[in-house]
Formats: sequence, C-alpha cells, structure tokens
Amino acid sequence: MYFSVTFSVLLGILAGLGVFTFGYGKGASYLSNDPKGCANCHVMQDHFDSWQKSSHHHVAVCNDCHLPHDFVGKWVTKADNGFFHSLAFTLHDYHDPIQIKPRNRRVTQSSCIDCHEDFIHPLLPVETEAGTGDAKAHDMLSCVHCHSDVGHAFRTISSGSKRD
Repeated sequence: MYFSVTFSVLLGILAGLGVFTFGYGKGASYLSNDPKGCANCHVMQDHFDSWQKSSHHHVAVCNDCHLPHDFVGKWVTKADNGFFHSLAFTLHDYHDPIQIKPRNRRVTQSSCIDCHEDFIHPLLPVETEAGTGDAKAHDMLSCVHCHSDVGHAFRTISSGSKRD
C-alpha cells in the first residue's frame, strides 16, 4: 500500500513536471513546420534571422533542409535532435555559435540533392557503394562548400568559408 501511494505521488510529480516543461518550453511548436518554433531557443535566433535573409527563405523552411523527407526519418530525426538540443541547451553544453553535427550535415546534403536532383544530376558521383546502389558521398563536395549562404545568408559555416 505504501509503495503504491509513493509510486503514484512520484509518477504524478514526474508527469506534472513533464507537462510544465513541455508547456514552458513551447514543445508543441517543435511539432509544427513553422520556422519560428526553431527560434524558441535564443541560441537559434541568429540562424532564424539569417534564414530570413537567405535565397531559400521563400521556398524552404527549417524542416525542408534539416530533416529527411521521408515520414519515419523526419520524426526520428526530429525526436533525436529535440532531445539532444534540449539537453545541451538546458545544461549549457554546446559550442556557441552552434555547429551542425556530421549526421545532420548528411541530412542537409541529402535534402539539397533531393530538391535539386534534376539540376545537379550530372554532378553526382557515378560510382556507387558495392551492393547498395548509394552514391559514394565522400566522392563529392558538400553543397554548402560553395553555397554556404543559401540557407543562412552571410553565416560562417564550419568549413570557415563565408559568402558576403
């Protein structure tokens, strides 16, 4: 009896904290496609502002470039990024300015190719990974190597290039 009451109280406290945190952190906004949701954290405001000045502002939002275009991949990546971004921002354990991680850089590169495949098809590597049919990503430059200001105008990227 004592265990069930204690467990119920702790479960209630945990649920209450979860609901409060989700509401306070504007959690529902991260489930949308609205770029303003990405700017809920102050560390993202510069990225939001630079996106508004970019050439893709009128044709793509954050999710179009930073999430896979398939349903499962989109929500798995959104959950993974959401958890680790929340953890890093809460504990103040992130590089400022924030830097894209290798996995998310691959997602962004795939998004560029997915949207511009008809145009860039002649530039894609011909050789494929044995047995997979996937192009060898290491055989081509990243799109943002030359087009660093497309998604975020006038932002320095981790390669150190900056387009003014």
